[in-house]
Amino acid sequence: MSQVVPWSELLALITPHASVAKTGRPSFDVATMRIHFLQQWFGLFDLGAEEALFETCFYRGFVGISGTQRIPDRVSVLRFRRLLEEHELSPKVLQVINANLSAHGLLLKTGSAVDATLIAALSSTKNSSGERAPEMHQTKKGNQWHFGIKGHIGVDADSGLVHTVIGTAAQRHSGPRQRREPMSWSAAR
Repeated sequence: MSQVVPWSELLALITPHASVAKTGRPSFDVATMRIHFLQQWFGLFDLGAEEALFETCFYRGFVGISGTQRIPDRVSVLRFRRLLEEHELSPKVLQVINANLSAHGLLLKTGSAVDATLIAALSSTKNSSGERAPEMHQTKKGNQWHFGIKGHIGVDADSGLVHTVIGTAAQRHSGPRQRREPMSWSAAR
């Protein structure tokens, strides 16, 4: 997304219409704008987008938020969308993006993302040094406890081929409080 969306052009287009707050949260930032795009591309509502960002490291990476950064809440996202509507900026944003994609010979299509899945392991699983693997944790799924890691798997919508697999600790809450960097494997393109 960073390679095909002209963020600086979009900021220059939207910033003059944003209110300048002297205190409190800024009216919007690049992360809020990226969340808006995430909603459009993956069909997420405000609450769904907020929950997806807390639950799934794939979405946080897509938006550019690390595990330790504050995630913009659904009210911030709603205010940003209202800013676009009030000043009739959505058609202009679309025009900027389409022009940039066209200049690179690209076409935007919808895709799909697969939510996290639990990859269970025996609770006695140990690594080569005889210790429990630090990536594995206990988590509760429904009313049952499991030990293992979460697998976040990205799948191409057209071909069904897996293009990204990211493993994170299977903790009950894998949102911004988690400081461990995810393990990541990607297919060569």
